[in-house]
This record gives sequence, C-alpha cells and structure tokens, in this order.
Amino acid sequence: MRYDIPQEKSVPRGTKRRDHPLSMRLPEADIAIIDRAAGLRGRSRTDFVREAAVRAAEDVLMETTPVRMSESGFKAFMNALSKPAASVPEIVELVSRKAPWESDGGESGR
Repeated sequence: MRYDIPQEKSVPRGTKRRDHPLSMRLPEADIAIIDRAAGLRGRSRTDFVREAAVRAAEDVLMETTPVRMSESGFKAFMNALSKPAASVPEIVELVSRKAPWESDGGESGR
C-alpha cells in the first residue's frame, strides 16, 4: 500500500520552495504503529516521521563523523581520561536509595 506524506499548498511562482516532498511505500502494520505513536505524542504522521527520520540521520552522522584535534588537545583529552573519576554526591545518594519495591512498606506476600 502506498501512502504519500501530505505536501504544503502550492507555492506562488517566483517564490523558492523550501520544503521537498517525500513519498514512501509502507505496510499497513507500519502505518498503524506510526499513527499510534504519533497520536500518543499529539503529532501528525508527517511531523512524527520527519522528526524520527531526522533524528536517525543525525545519529548516523554523529557515529561516523571523525573527531579531529591537535596533538596538544589530544594529550589534554587523554590526560583528563586518565584521571580518577570524581564522585558526584547526587548520584551516590541516588544509587544508595532503596527501590520502591524494596521498601519495608508492610504489605508482604504480594
């Protein structure tokens, strides 16, 4: 089944179009999942798919983009990584708490 992503209304002549149409063929099951998720987010199908596609593309680009730095910058980076980790009091307190299901709330046997 073919679904076209809705396009904006026509642009008057002489105006440069900023949006580009995108068309995809998707199975009914995929459309159902996308529509359900978009509805839960209060978004249109088009907005939901656009955002998800752009986010996925950005992730791929970030994974494959080399990080370049000077020799002195690399030495400073490696020096920072070599130092012992600093304790963050808020994180220490958080991981020291009992989980809600571990509390002695009284009702046992559930």
